[in-house]
Amino acid sequence: MDGSKLILKGRKIVAGKASGEAIVTREAISFNGGVDNMTGIVTEPGHELEGQNIAGKVLVFRTGKGSTGGSYKIYDMVSRGTAPVAFVQVQSEGITTIGAIIGSIPVVASLDQDPTQVIRTGDFVELDAEAGTVVVTRRAVDSVSGADLTQGAEHGG
Repeated sequence: MDGSKLILKGRKIVAGKASGEAIVTREAISFNGGVDNMTGIVTEPGHELEGQNIAGKVLVFRTGKGSTGGSYKIYDMVSRGTAPVAFVQVQSEGITTIGAIIGSIPVVASLDQDPTQVIRTGDFVELDAEAGTVVVTRRAVDSVSGADLTQGAEHGG
C-alpha cells in the first residue's frame, strides 16, 4: 500500500485547508492539562500519545475532552507555533471546535470512515474543510519488518 491514496468525506467544522504528517490516537485528548502548550508534547499520563509532539502535524483523534480552558490552550499553541495544523475528528465537540475557530485551525469530522482506524501515524494528509475532504497518502511500510520506507534507514522501524 505504499503511496496509495484514500479519500474520506466528512463535514466541515472549521473552514480552511492544511496538509502534513498525521499523528493518530484512538483516545480523546485534553488540551488543558493533557498537552504542553509551550512545546506541543502530549503530557497526559497513560495517554496513547504521551511524550509525542503534535506540533505542525494533522491531529487525528476521536474527540476532545476536559474543561473549556482547552479552547484557550489551543489558541495559545497557535500563537506559539506548537499547535497541530489541522484536526480530523471522529466526533466534534465544543472545546476543540472553539479553540480551532479562534486559532484558525481547519477541522473535518463525521467522516464516512473512522479516521482513527484508516489513517496511520506518518501518513500524509491533505484536508480541505470547505469540501469536507481528507486525502490520505499512505506512507510506504515494509510488509515484513514494518519499517517506514518513506524515510531513510535511520528512521525505519
